Amino acid sequence: MASIRDVAKKAGVGVGTVSRALNGTGYVAEDTRAKILAIAEKLDYQPNELARNLFRNRTGIIGIVVPDMENPFFSKLLKHMEIQLYKNGYKAMICNTIEISNREQDFIDMLRQNVMDGIITGAHSLQDYAYLNLNKPVVAMDRNLGPGIPMIHSDHKAGGRMAARLLLDAGCRNVLNFGGSFRVHTPSNDRHQEFKQVMEENGASVKTIEMAWNMMEYDYYCRIMEQYMDIYRDIDGVFTTDIGALYCLNIANQRGVKVPEKLHIVGYDAVDMTRLFTPKLTSIAQDIPGLATACVDTMMDLLDGKKSRDGTNSACFHTKRWNGIKRSTKSTEDA
Repeated sequence: MASIRDVAKKAGVGVGTVSRALNGTGYVAEDTRAKILAIAEKLDYQPNELARNLFRNRTGIIGIVVPDMENPFFSKLLKHMEIQLYKNGYKAMICNTIEISNREQDFIDMLRQNVMDGIITGAHSLQDYAYLNLNKPVVAMDRNLGPGIPMIHSDHKAGGRMAARLLLDAGCRNVLNFGGSFRVHTPSNDRHQEFKQVMEENGASVKTIEMAWNMMEYDYYCRIMEQYMDIYRDIDGVFTTDIGALYCLNIANQRGVKVPEKLHIVGYDAVDMTRLFTPKLTSIAQDIPGLATACVDTMMDLLDGKKSRDGTNSACFHTKRWNGIKRSTKSTEDA
């Protein structure tokens, strides 16, 4: 196997010149660069990735932290983040925080120790101050980590309004709204608050059920949905996550409650599994590939020493579209 010294010798230049030509760093005359690239290809030279990253003072690894990889929203998000990182020359190191909460702290420690170049986090197992004063690239998804840390999230208020309009148009007047914990604010909570406001402004009764914080297991969703559908048997509409919505659909089928004739259900995220059930679940779709791209693009900006770019990408609900992804840097007071 050819080495960088073989390429340098064949090209009649120094090893440093070959390195700059191959890495695109520093000045190399264009004809010299073309000559080096041609010789490297002819010799089938494969640069040592470790050596290249050491030269760039990078590890080539980005950590991604999510609450639960089994959750279909996060599994699809991870898939697209890994693809986008690979396109940018980076590998992903992934963990979920379910059951063992110190995993998130372990990743922060690894970032401090230069084991990885940055962290993209969508988990909430630690207090926000854990990320402050890191002076390392961090991107937050659906979580305000404080001043200077960019946050990527869908326009959840628009999503909540969409869900409300769907149920109002279907004639629903007595609905259940299964929300996340309202004791800890995240942008995703906005959809439930907006949903409740729009429904009540239009004369509907809304019973909001606060879900346990950072709890995503399927068994938990099953217990909660069954419990409150037993308590409130007079409801005609439900708004919840896709997993919760599918459990509601199952419970309704068991009780002989026809959907959508007697009960209307709207989920949130529109993950692929929602298309496998009958009747097909109506769901507000986050643009998961767009979220992943926005997170990775922002991380690349930080690694390149650029400030976070404000921007808007698209997210959609079946036949409707809205500009749904926000990229911003907020202070704690903005939450």
